[in-house]
Amino acid sequence: MELWHDHLPLCLPSMASHPPWSLLAQAMATAGLLLPVLALTSPGAVAAELNLDGVGHYAGRQDQVTSVGQFSDVRPGDWAYQALSNLVERYGCVAGYPNGTFRGGQAMTRYEAAALLNACMDRVSEVTDELKRLTTEFAKELAVLRGKVDGLEARVGELEATQFSTTTKLNGMAVFVVGANAFGGSAHKRVNEARAVEGGTTFNYNLELNFDTSFTGKDLLHTVLRAGNFADSAFGNGQGLNELEVAFQEVCNDPINCRDVLGIDKLFYQFPIGKQWTATLGPVVGQEDMLAVWPNVYPDDTILNLFTFNGASAAYNQNRGAGAGLWWKNEAWSVSANYVAAAGDTASTDQGGLGNLNSQGSGSIQLAYAKDNWALAGIYSYVQQNTEVPNTTPLAAVDWAVSGPGHINTFGLSGFWQPLHAGWFPSISAGWGLNSYSYDQGVSTGSLSQSQSWAVGLQWNQAFAEANVLGFAFGQPVFATSLTGSQTPKDGNYAFELWYKFQVTDQISVTPAMFCLSRPEGEFTPSGKTFNNFGGLVKTTLKF
Repeated sequence: MELWHDHLPLCLPSMASHPPWSLLAQAMATAGLLLPVLALTSPGAVAAELNLDGVGHYAGRQDQVTSVGQFSDVRPGDWAYQALSNLVERYGCVAGYPNGTFRGGQAMTRYEAAALLNACMDRVSEVTDELKRLTTEFAKELAVLRGKVDGLEARVGELEATQFSTTTKLNGMAVFVVGANAFGGSAHKRVNEARAVEGGTTFNYNLELNFDTSFTGKDLLHTVLRAGNFADSAFGNGQGLNELEVAFQEVCNDPINCRDVLGIDKLFYQFPIGKQWTATLGPVVGQEDMLAVWPNVYPDDTILNLFTFNGASAAYNQNRGAGAGLWWKNEAWSVSANYVAAAGDTASTDQGGLGNLNSQGSGSIQLAYAKDNWALAGIYSYVQQNTEVPNTTPLAAVDWAVSGPGHINTFGLSGFWQPLHAGWFPSISAGWGLNSYSYDQGVSTGSLSQSQSWAVGLQWNQAFAEANVLGFAFGQPVFATSLTGSQTPKDGNYAFELWYKFQVTDQISVTPAMFCLSRPEGEFTPSGKTFNNFGGLVKTTLKF
């Protein structure tokens, strides 16, 4: 008897390792049609005489099965089990023997193989004919879909050709504020002066345009353009009420010339160094931009600037100017260090420059531990003379500005906790700051020696309605606690705010708010008298 492979072309590989039916099945599997039904034949099989009954059996398909499980002699462990399953269940062109067996190890003639291949090809032809029929039947619908796809491709091409930038995203925010202040207390002369200067109702705006650019997908060039007209408003920090500064007004060192002028508010570049380090530098950058963790989740909607500084307004002073910073972050732990010089763009060493006594500079180091719903951070900041310390009583602000040269060593401890799901429990943000003043030369008795500040903010997300937010905060702005010469000032002042944000749409919110300062002038309040400030506003925010 001649071996099967004696009659095959010489270019085929050796058949010693598998019988010819195994190789035929493998070829069919490669073509994506017949997977190895035939591959279940026993190794070393040889050709048999023509079996017309077998040919008729495969050609007639009278014993066609619908599941490979119907073959009593086929096991999941067989090496061609999955291929046989695909042929039976996907193409329906494999039949078994009348006794329910497949006999995968039995030798097969070329005629039987041809009959089986022909049955499967017929089945594939039926499927192809059905697809052609369906294509013809739904030709109109397919044409409509094709037209829509072509239209979408054209629109995408047009957008790509006319888009603002391939690397930059633009988002903006416009804030409208209508509000007024009321003054009261037994210091009637001071009350009347305040009413005359700041008693009117005003309608003001703040506009921000934020450009976020990335060149590598991991870096960030951040640019903020900002304009507003709050300088002469009810909330323009007049009459020495340093803590009465709304957090959404424009930042400008020259309010008169900056009024209604669009200018650069932030410009800095941030990029990763390896997996755990991030560097930031820029000619107009804020201290807050260079901290790995901001340990405060209050407020969602800003009202008084006081409550956005983590209770430590001197340590978290948000000094803004030329600066650079570096932070390291590993899971929950982070360390941040940065330097900012507010007068770093000035060449005169008497008025500014980098790294000298007149830079109006601050350097900060923060250690933080942050998880998903809570964080705790400690910060130390070195603040130079004439550097603005926001949210202070007049004594803490004026004394420091005129008593230099010197510096402040400031410390802050802040943190927050928030529930994982919105409910009756609010998020809690709290912080405390301690500030010690040092002078390079002797100062008169009664100069500022030490000050403190603290704040607590509560916020209820989804309050009374989905997406709406309720907020309440109270605390003390920076106030003097000790003067040189062992003098103790009477500089205390309490503040609180209450607001509710209505989320009208995804882009529009309306926030009515009220706030109170119990003694905004602190030590400078007329002796034996009281003076307080109550204010209200409606803030509308439009994001785009």
